[in-house]
Amino acid sequence: MIKYVDYITPEEYLDLRKMVGWMEFPLEEAKNCVENAYMVICVRDDEKAIGVVRLLWDGGYVAFLSDVIVAPEYQRQGIGKTLVEAVIKRIKDDMKPGFKVKLNLNSAKGKEPFYEKLGFKQRPNEDAGAGMDQWLTPE
Repeated sequence: MIKYVDYITPEEYLDLRKMVGWMEFPLEEAKNCVENAYMVICVRDDEKAIGVVRLLWDGGYVAFLSDVIVAPEYQRQGIGKTLVEAVIKRIKDDMKPGFKVKLNLNSAKGKEPFYEKLGFKQRPNEDAGAGMDQWLTPE
């Protein structure tokens, strides 16, 4: 039975990242990721973690949708869509009247059409340049 809950262990989070071929990092860092997010939703099939999303937000005008992950064998069943819609609903529910929030994300390569169906715009576009990022490591 599929259920959506508000907890995931750092180990489960790392397992899901590994399942989809994303970069691995130390358990302590994963713990920070799940404990310090504004919102985490984990999708479970019985007790097995099969998906996750994190929302990073400080209550200001910029929020970041992070780690929309669904285990490969569960993709194309509407789980990712449900996760993204839950994040959008949470922001709208928590926003104060008159506030505006720009929800940003970094799409995995080839997943842009999924996000476009949910109202996101690819960059660059007429209003914004290309998104940019940089991996940092200690000196």
